[in-house]
Amino acid sequence: MQGGHESTGDAAADAVTPTAGWLAELSQLGRALRRLFGAQLQLLAAELGLARSAVSWMLAAALAATAAAVGLGLTVLGLLGVALAQWLGSWIWALLVLALLQLVFLVATIVLFRRCMHWMSLPATRGEWAAMIRGTVQQAEAGIAAQAGPARQGEEGGP
Repeated sequence: MQGGHESTGDAAADAVTPTAGWLAELSQLGRALRRLFGAQLQLLAAELGLARSAVSWMLAAALAATAAAVGLGLTVLGLLGVALAQWLGSWIWALLVLALLQLVFLVATIVLFRRCMHWMSLPATRGEWAAMIRGTVQQAEAGIAAQAGPARQGEEGGP
């Protein structure tokens, strides 16, 4: 009979061990997942900080490039004016030719802009444009509703 009691005790011990093993493995898996996702969140936060810094530097570089381009354009126009004055023998004629060149460039850019606006008004493009605007408005409304939701819950849950 004692052998029977020992075998029952061994069976009970074996039944407890797999359950405890499962719980230990599950808790170990939970800790590993928490560590993994914690590391992923830290990496994401670092990447977002780097992107934010990159955007600031890109805007500063774009501003500097714009200022340099304007300066270069004015210099080229000045040199062209001097060359035209030497060639035509008159500053007035040189400035009139420069004004005409700038007017031609301005008209060309206006025509290009109007052509691009026409392309946007084509039926397929209009549909895509409208769908993009609708999607943006829906996302904005969903964001506003999501921000207003917690505030309403806080007001309703108050004493």
